Amino acid sequence: MSHARGVPASVSDSAFPGIDYARQTLAVAEADIRKLIHDPVELLTRMIQPVLWLLIFGQVFTRTHAIPTGGISYLDFMTPGVLAQSVLFGAIFYGISLIWERDIVHKFLVSPAARSSLVLGRAISSTVRSLCQMVLVYLLALLLQIHLHLSPLAIVGVVAAVIFGSAVFSTFSLIAACIVKSRERFMGIGQVLTMPLFFASNAIYPLALMPIWLRNLSRVNPLTYQVDALRSLMIVGGTTSFGLAPDFAFMAAALALLVAIATHLYPKIIT
Repeated sequence: MSHARGVPASVSDSAFPGIDYARQTLAVAEADIRKLIHDPVELLTRMIQPVLWLLIFGQVFTRTHAIPTGGISYLDFMTPGVLAQSVLFGAIFYGISLIWERDIVHKFLVSPAARSSLVLGRAISSTVRSLCQMVLVYLLALLLQIHLHLSPLAIVGVVAAVIFGSAVFSTFSLIAACIVKSRERFMGIGQVLTMPLFFASNAIYPLALMPIWLRNLSRVNPLTYQVDALRSLMIVGGTTSFGLAPDFAFMAAALALLVAIATHLYPKIIT
């Protein structure tokens, strides 16, 4: 197939090697997304968790007024944290598919595709689940009359934060899968990781309430920066502790580091 000026596609692609890389990455992502479309049960079960947090935990703690939230209701304060938690819990177990699909992974590894494109493709596909959960959280928030920013720019920012967070934690999950190589051990590792990541963040209480050691730990936790960005972008009256630029810069740096590690470890899943 030729382009408008008669240049063969192969010649055009060699002039822009990034096109081939993007195609490889999107092909991996598309394969995973198709599986989700054909079997959406996991997605539906994951949606139960934010419902419970907002309808039960959030309603109860809103009445206690025990946690200082900077002039907004506790339900408003925790909604971005619940969204970030949904992203975390969905993405952190994403790597188990790598263990289930060793044969498919082997076929990808012997293909000409760059290893980093295999990692990024899976990271991109994980964001589809997270964006579906984002829609659910927004619908619940509207029903609960939470004060949301609904401007297009704010929603684009929320989408970006959700995508970054999902990519970071799904890539972290791939690294864990490459190391443990067993479904049973992976599920145990996933359970061990999710709770410390969640509670060592600002998802359900402000950083100021934490003891110093936990506050210092939270500053190297990507979830903290995702929640910080979401709270500023989602909630009317919500503020950011670090600034949106540092929030996104930290998530981007964490993603780059994790992709590099996962790319190195990826072949180990079949050995």
